[in-house]
Amino acid sequence: MYAKCGEIRIARKMFDEMPEKNVVSWSGMIYGYTQMCEDDEALRLFKQALLEDVEVNDFTLSSVLRVCGSSTLLELGKQIHGLCFKTSFNKSSFVGSSLISLYSKCGVVEGAYRVFDEITIKNLGMWNAMLISCAQHAHTNKTFELFKRMESVGMKFNFITFLCLLYACSHAGLVEKGQYYFQLMKDYGIKPGAQHYASMVDLLGRAGKLEEAAQMVQEMPMEPTESVWGALLTGCRIHGNTELASYVADRVFELGPVSAGLHVLLSNAYAAAGRWEEAARARLMLRDRGIKKETGLSWVEEGNKVHTFAAGDRSHVKTIEIYKKLEELGEEMEKAGYVADTSFVLKEVDGEEKNQRIRYHSERLAIAFGLITFPPERPIRVMKNLRVCGDCHTAVKFISKCTGRVIIVRDNNRFHRFENGKCTCGDYW
Repeated sequence: MYAKCGEIRIARKMFDEMPEKNVVSWSGMIYGYTQMCEDDEALRLFKQALLEDVEVNDFTLSSVLRVCGSSTLLELGKQIHGLCFKTSFNKSSFVGSSLISLYSKCGVVEGAYRVFDEITIKNLGMWNAMLISCAQHAHTNKTFELFKRMESVGMKFNFITFLCLLYACSHAGLVEKGQYYFQLMKDYGIKPGAQHYASMVDLLGRAGKLEEAAQMVQEMPMEPTESVWGALLTGCRIHGNTELASYVADRVFELGPVSAGLHVLLSNAYAAAGRWEEAARARLMLRDRGIKKETGLSWVEEGNKVHTFAAGDRSHVKTIEIYKKLEELGEEMEKAGYVADTSFVLKEVDGEEKNQRIRYHSERLAIAFGLITFPPERPIRVMKNLRVCGDCHTAVKFISKCTGRVIIVRDNNRFHRFENGKCTCGDYW
C-alpha cells in the first residue's frame, strides 16, 4: 500500500521492522522499488533475498526481469533467466512476458521470439509483450500475424493490444490499416482512450496528413492530453508546418506546466523552420519555469558494465581511441558518399561548428566504442534516450556498410537495425 502510494521509504521501514518475512513480503518490497523506478534498490534487495535463501517465486523473478529490461541490463537478465530454469519458473507466463520485454528492450528480439515459442500456456500479458516487441523492431507483418493468432485461439483483447497494433501502423506509415484497427477495437467493446487517440494523431501526423490529425484532436470525446499535442507537434516538425505548430503551441501553453520534452519539440519545430526567435522563446520559457531539458545520452553494455556517452563527451577512459576511430570512419564514409546534413543542428551557429557538433553525437561515440571493443561477429547494441536525428541515422547506415557490422540502435521511439547500409525502419520513424 505504501509503495503504491509512492511512500517507498515508509514501505521499506515497515519491511525492515517485520519480525518474519516470507516471499510475499520480499516480492512486494522489490516490486515497490520497481514501480518507483528505483532499479538499483530493487536489484540490491533481490540479491539480499538470494543470500538469505528466500525461495523466490515467479512474481519475484518477473519484477526483477522488468528492472533488467528497463535498465537494459542484458547480461544480468540472462543470469536471472538461468535462475528461472533452476527454479522451474521458466514456463510461467508472468516470467515469460518479462523475459520477452527484457530481450526486446535490449535489442535481442530473437531471444523474445524464442521465449514466446517455448512457453505453451500464454496469458494476455505474453501476447501483448510479443506484439509490442514486433512493432518496435519493425516486424510489422509479424505483429498483424500474431493478432490473428490471438483471434484464432480465442484470446480476449484489451486496450494495450490495440495500442500495440496502432504503434506498428504508425511507425510503418500504414494509415488505412491503423484506421481499420481503431474502428475494430470499438467492435470488441473497447473504448478508445487518450493513448489510442495520441497513436492515431501520431500515425496521421507522421504520414503528412496534418489536417486530418488536427481534426481528430478537435473531435476527441475527452480533453487532448500532452501526449496528443506532442504527437501533432511531431508531425508539424517532420513536415515543416510551422503555422499549425504555432496553433499547437498556443493550446499547449493553455495546459499550464508541461514536460520539458514538449517544450523542446516546440523549440525544434521553430528552429527547423529557421524561426530562431520563437525557438529561443520556447527554450527561455523552459528555463523560466525551472524545467530542465533531458540530456541526450547513449549507452552500451560491456559485460555487466554500462558505458554512457553524451554529445562531444571526452570523459571516457578510451576517449582517444574512440575519437580516432570516428576520424577514420569519417574518411571512409565520405569516400562512400556520405555528406553531413547540418540542418539537424538546431542552433544558430556557423557551418563548420554545425559540422563539428553533429559528428560527435552520443550514439556515434557509443558505436565507435563498440567497434574498438567488441569482436567483429558481435552486434553493437546502443540505447539512446532521445530520438536519433536524421543525419546520425544516415551516418550509421554508412558505418554499417563501411565496417560490415550489425548495429542496433534503440531511441525513444523504436529500434533501428542497421546492416549493409540499410535500416529496418525503411527511413520512416
